[in-house]
Amino acid sequence: MNQKRLFLSTVLALGLYGSHAFALAQSSKEDAKAMVDAAVEHVKKVGPEKAFKDFTSDAAWKKKDLYVMAYDNKGNVVGHGANEKLIGKNLIEMKDPNGVMVVAELTKTATTKGEGWVDYSWPHPQTKKLEDKSTYVRKLSNFDGWVGVGIYR
Repeated sequence: MNQKRLFLSTVLALGLYGSHAFALAQSSKEDAKAMVDAAVEHVKKVGPEKAFKDFTSDAAWKKKDLYVMAYDNKGNVVGHGANEKLIGKNLIEMKDPNGVMVVAELTKTATTKGEGWVDYSWPHPQTKKLEDKSTYVRKLSNFDGWVGVGIYR
């Protein structure tokens, strides 16, 4: 048995593979920014309504632990790659366990700065555990809202 197979067999036997494999799958800030760039271009190309549907249902907008989210500036979810059930809900008042008003802060960053990072806690779509997250947001030029992509830290 080669070293790699021995390592994987040992890790699987210890029940550690899931957490280590996931750690390897985590994305970087550069990955998140690149996905936001692509999402903004997609909104420009196909229009907001089609783009938001794509972000929600098209697997091309979900990579590793990344997904695109889109909100209007009132806090309404218009597209969400991790949870389709959020579409149409207003989350402007939602707080994380640390008291961060997540959507309000994301919206504020997009509307006042045009783009930027916001830190908060959020359930991971794969593990369902609450984790620290940083989301990069950018204001849209052809819609009264923004798109964002976050990384788990």
